[in-house]
Amino acid sequence: MPDTDPIIKLVDICKSYQMGETTQHVLQGVSLSIYPGEYVCIMGPSGCGKSTLLNVLGCLDQPTSGDYFLGGLNVAHLEDDDLSAARNKNLGFIFQSYNLIQQLSVIENIAVPMYYGGAKDSEMIETGTRLATQVGLEHRLNHKPNELSGGQQQRVAIARALSNSPLVILADEATGNLDSKSGKEILDLFDDLNQQGKTLVFVTHDERMVQRCTRIIRLRDGVIEHDQAGAKADRLRGKVIGEHYGLAA
Repeated sequence: MPDTDPIIKLVDICKSYQMGETTQHVLQGVSLSIYPGEYVCIMGPSGCGKSTLLNVLGCLDQPTSGDYFLGGLNVAHLEDDDLSAARNKNLGFIFQSYNLIQQLSVIENIAVPMYYGGAKDSEMIETGTRLATQVGLEHRLNHKPNELSGGQQQRVAIARALSNSPLVILADEATGNLDSKSGKEILDLFDDLNQQGKTLVFVTHDERMVQRCTRIIRLRDGVIEHDQAGAKADRLRGKVIGEHYGLAA
């Protein structure tokens, strides 16, 4: 157990949806803690609750019951405006489809979270340029998304996720739309960020990401089936990769 307090702490989180007369229980009593500097992959079969869990972690959806502490603040039942403020302050997002604004340049897309946070123009330019350089796009500052490759667009999305200095970076299938070469480059960039102390929490089916993460959380039917780090994660990693390639595990 780390000596520091967790950045994220879920306590008995449940999430259900009402579909007519039927109640669908998507998350059932999920409890976990994520600590600074962890590189966590959330996995599981389709329909197991991965995306719902990520939405709860990302303050995009609220749990039906349970408590969620983000940076020490219980955000589980905040009003919308307060939840949005907690999200913008503490979290950075990376999406499979990049979610860039097509009319904006690279540096403008990077600065969007800062703009909504009330940053000055000079700060947005300085930080946007620094982050674009960090992800290898210093020569593309004024390009629009449609002038970039998929890998370059995802680099913009990563820089945007970093722009508000978040406690945690969350990603949903961040390499899902990329070819092998671009995917590897993005994974290398994630490794660099984690080595710099960034906390990463990703939903993924990409076995290459599973090979790199330091902790694997596996969901099944809305509950945590496995939560392993260190040597135990190595064993689970082998099982997951074996299943991916249809091998006995």
